[in-house]
Amino acid sequence: MFLFLFSISVWHFSAAGYTQETIDPIAERMLLFQRDNGGWPQPGGDAIDYSLQLTPEQQQLLVQNKVRLDATIDDKATTHEINYLVSAFQKTQNPAYLQSAERGIRYLLAAQQASGGWAQFYPDSSGYRKQITYNDNAMIDVLWVMRYTAEGTKGFDAVDKALVLPAQQAVERGIACILNTQYIQNGTRTAWCAQHDRITLLPTHARKFELPSLSGGESVGILRFLMSLENPSPAVKEAVRAGVAWLDSVRLTGIATKIVSAPQLPRGKDMVVVADSNSTLWARFYELDTNRPFFCGRDGIKKYSLAEIDPERRTGYAWYGTWPAQLLAREYPKWLKKWDGSMR
Repeated sequence: MFLFLFSISVWHFSAAGYTQETIDPIAERMLLFQRDNGGWPQPGGDAIDYSLQLTPEQQQLLVQNKVRLDATIDDKATTHEINYLVSAFQKTQNPAYLQSAERGIRYLLAAQQASGGWAQFYPDSSGYRKQITYNDNAMIDVLWVMRYTAEGTKGFDAVDKALVLPAQQAVERGIACILNTQYIQNGTRTAWCAQHDRITLLPTHARKFELPSLSGGESVGILRFLMSLENPSPAVKEAVRAGVAWLDSVRLTGIATKIVSAPQLPRGKDMVVVADSNSTLWARFYELDTNRPFFCGRDGIKKYSLAEIDPERRTGYAWYGTWPAQLLAREYPKWLKKWDGSMR
């Protein structure tokens, strides 16, 4: 869903007379949802729809819930709000929005682990919520916020200058975490798992159907971040080269996915794999040491055919995609041309 920024002006009476304050309704709701620790939650596991108006009762409940420790970076929670609030401040000059964004940045700084990574939740460390989370680009979204803060780009030049150095250090530690978690297969660097153990840094599981693996999806966001760095170190260049080489080696040609009608199934549809000589796909999950694509239902049992897992998971998850296509075809060649002389 795309939300369009708009604002309205409200007049307040004070001892100095009437003063005008510009507000953004979306930003105002974000302020209500923000937790006391500076982060934002994901109620019910879904992204918050800030276009929906709130009743007085709902607003009161949100104020009461501010003490909850359920803030997360899952599905762009917290990073989305920070980016939006900085943009809203640019347009309205309402200081409340900038202050809220700064509190969000401080929350992210506090949430960075000793490894340099970020977990899906903080301070909640139950189950897999404590692991380094690349899934759905969660950690990479945080690193972009840190970059904007450190470099003063995307409107972040307005944030408290005391945040600049900590953000620079957070980026450096985050890059080190990325390099340290790149999976080494038979002595060769490959790609990344959607989540890594915060202590061992090895690939680990999340939900029952998300087993330790190499990701054809999340690895793309990681590589794009590394490729965006100015003056990349030799270690970063090698990580990019190796990650791209791995993605190129695991492409699946001659197949495509297709949604078909299936009235007998709960969703009335099914996902099938069909032959297509013009199609190239990548799997979401590859085995760590064989690079064999696999699939998994909520029973946690690995299968090697999409047709073998339960219909609910078969149609409810992105098992195949074209995530690396543009990176391999356009972005990497451009990056390689820029840095080719220093790659040798």
